[in-house]
Amino acid sequence: MSQAELGTLMAEVDDRTPAGIASAINRLIRAGTLTPGSRLPTVRAIAGELGVSLTTVSDAWRALIEVGAIQPRGRAGTFVRDPHDPMQPARFIGIGAAPGTGDIDLSTGTPDPSLLPSLQQALTRVTEREGAWTSSYLDDPVIPELEQLLHASWPFDPGRITVVDGAMDALSRIVDQLVRLGDRVVLEDPGFPPLIDMLERTGAELIGVPMDESGMLPTALADALASEPVAVFLQPRAQNPTGTSMSRERAAELATVLATASALVVEDDHSGDIATGPDVSIGTHLPERTVHIRSYSKSHGPDLRIAAVGGAAGVVEALAARRMLGPGWTSRLLQAVLVELLTDPSSISAVSRARAVYAMRGLALRAGLAERGVVSTPGDGINAWVEVADERSALIALAAQGVKVAPGTPFLLERGSRDYVRITTGLLHEDDADQWQRVLEAVAVAAQATSALRGI
Repeated sequence: MSQAELGTLMAEVDDRTPAGIASAINRLIRAGTLTPGSRLPTVRAIAGELGVSLTTVSDAWRALIEVGAIQPRGRAGTFVRDPHDPMQPARFIGIGAAPGTGDIDLSTGTPDPSLLPSLQQALTRVTEREGAWTSSYLDDPVIPELEQLLHASWPFDPGRITVVDGAMDALSRIVDQLVRLGDRVVLEDPGFPPLIDMLERTGAELIGVPMDESGMLPTALADALASEPVAVFLQPRAQNPTGTSMSRERAAELATVLATASALVVEDDHSGDIATGPDVSIGTHLPERTVHIRSYSKSHGPDLRIAAVGGAAGVVEALAARRMLGPGWTSRLLQAVLVELLTDPSSISAVSRARAVYAMRGLALRAGLAERGVVSTPGDGINAWVEVADERSALIALAAQGVKVAPGTPFLLERGSRDYVRITTGLLHEDDADQWQRVLEAVAVAAQATSALRGI
């Protein structure tokens, strides 16, 4: 777009606030002056033409993204969105798009229902009590019993704690609060597809940091921080997809690197108590710059829809305040159920057993694959990250044997020289020898499958 065309376009902006700029651009889109697929000027170009800050234009762009008027496409730029083009989370959907249905479905990343503690008993105990759980819409969002348990078990002293409707709800609200169009953010590579989708939709520039068996590589993180990101996202335990649990030594190393930057650290402890790794957090070293998320979905039940968020007071308080204009609070009834699950001896025992069983299943699969020459990462939790010769061919070969796994591509920010698939080891059953043998043999064959199988 020429300078003259830019000037003509910006002449329609009579209110140079974020809302005014967003409204003017939206009017131009609805009038057909800006057509679907049109590439919009850069934030810097518009800020210069209007004489406003980059933040002002970024906030306007963010408002337009949220209403579906425009669509960021990374380094390619920002475009007017076709209203008939559904805004789908491409990577997240891609996990379920693997070929075949498979009578052995190891693609989901979900916990084994048979290993979850009983919700029925906890619900019965809670609902037998007299009295309402909510006396006012302005009650504190966290019931006192749960807040006390959270503070006692948190890996560092949090400035503020609240609860939300699951880890993805927490991540979404933190991203909405922190990340603007054009901001740089750092995350693990490979990483969690829904988070990657979420960040890409904001128009942020994503910087991936590779990992080893102890977590993010400190030297690579130091290089990434040179770009002045606003946030660093990581999974401290049972990282999805690799299963990596960060060591205490690595947490200290990363904290030393992060101490020289200003980025907020956001930790997604999605596996919680079913991980065998220690409850490690950068917040032990940088509590004022760390927000820690602990989900109870995999350990106590996905339908609880509860995750706790604790850490940097300013971030958590702003999150809780914004929720008051939406859902307000997470069901206090379900919070009371979680308190029961966290304190009842039989529930505690069930989670301990699940942790041991998941560890055994993961070790058994990795050992079985290693015997067959298949490489996988040392891991924790319920997933294994398995190297294959060709991703697509491996998925097809596995589907032909009735086994479904998740493709590796949605997890990767940068496609490297190696291909992978993710296998949910937590859904394998130790008492089904035929299933184990079938899976191990199928994966061993699939891992060697080459692109010659693409025509099947």
